[in-house]
Amino acid sequence: MKKVFVSGCYDLLHSGHVEFFKQAAQYGDLYVGIGSDETILHYKHHKTVYSENERLFMVKSIRYVKDAFINAGDGIMDFVPTVEALKPDVFVVNYDGSNEDKRRFCEEHGIEYVVLERKPAEGLEARSSTSLKLISCKIPTRLDLAGTWIDQPYVSCLCPGWALTISLEPTFEIRERCGLSTSTRNQIMRIWPYQLPNMDPETLARLVFCFENHPEREGGHISGAQDAIGICVPGLARHYYDNHFWPEKIETCQDEMVLGWLESHLCMISLEPRVPGCSVVRGKDITAPKVQALANAAESCWNAILACDLEAFASSYMASFNAQTAMFPAMIQGCVAPAIEHWSHTDGVLAWKMPGAGGGGYLALVVDDASEFCEKHPEAISLTIRRAN
Repeated sequence: MKKVFVSGCYDLLHSGHVEFFKQAAQYGDLYVGIGSDETILHYKHHKTVYSENERLFMVKSIRYVKDAFINAGDGIMDFVPTVEALKPDVFVVNYDGSNEDKRRFCEEHGIEYVVLERKPAEGLEARSSTSLKLISCKIPTRLDLAGTWIDQPYVSCLCPGWALTISLEPTFEIRERCGLSTSTRNQIMRIWPYQLPNMDPETLARLVFCFENHPEREGGHISGAQDAIGICVPGLARHYYDNHFWPEKIETCQDEMVLGWLESHLCMISLEPRVPGCSVVRGKDITAPKVQALANAAESCWNAILACDLEAFASSYMASFNAQTAMFPAMIQGCVAPAIEHWSHTDGVLAWKMPGAGGGGYLALVVDDASEFCEKHPEAISLTIRRAN
């Protein structure tokens, strides 16, 4: 009997995985390589739902599987040590898991390379780990549009101003350390794992802010209130800061025409996450004129959005980002500058900025037409703004 090998994470084990094992086992005795907890953390930038030992136990329990192992390698080719020890005759992958590196590796080792179409078992719904994560967790995230950093008193003390945020439905995989307030979102999920409670959004935001910034928090850093407000307050919001951690006032826009217009002109590009140890405040240069420029840009951005004026929106969005990076030049480091160089010269892109503190994560773009842009550039992420109940 031939030895057949497949490899994957199998974190949220579902019927699609079982059907894949069933199809692969038709080629011989099936052996499964499983990505380690450490590999998934570094490759997919998130912790596993189930530990490697739990995943190993579950995969071994499936009747189509002869045996399973935790892969000793790392990255997308973490299976190499397992394959070299097992010496399989056949390597089976799903169509969307196939790549030339795997194909070339199999050719070099004399292994038959088989690519299967992803399909559900007869009578069952198609499943994927990503879709299951999206189904199970409805906690939103936030995208800051303008005025970032004004929520820190050491900035607003020089000039008060607004921060603009939109609350986003989690319709895409929200990666850690990427500027979408995942630290605040993770704190929320410690209390409410799957969805926000049905209560006044501003009160909820204040509760989240206090919970995250508890007195015994290590390091003494206070997370900006725009994170909690941006997540908890639906639609488009702006919050006014004047030398305090919590804003003096919060204003919102729930107008469907405005929110739909915003969605039609915003998208994101995924970059590498901000690396551990990255300091975006190193080399900061905060002066009253620079903070005034930030405040002015945020005010202009709000007015442009309410007027659905694309040219003014792009201009003020860009002015806000330029004001941020004038104060915090380390926002643009690592993978950021090359990404800006590329996408700023792409047809249809009108403006760009880094969400949150920058240093990596995403590039948030203002574009002519988000639907057309995402269709032309499959790596672009379309956004859905969370509406009020």
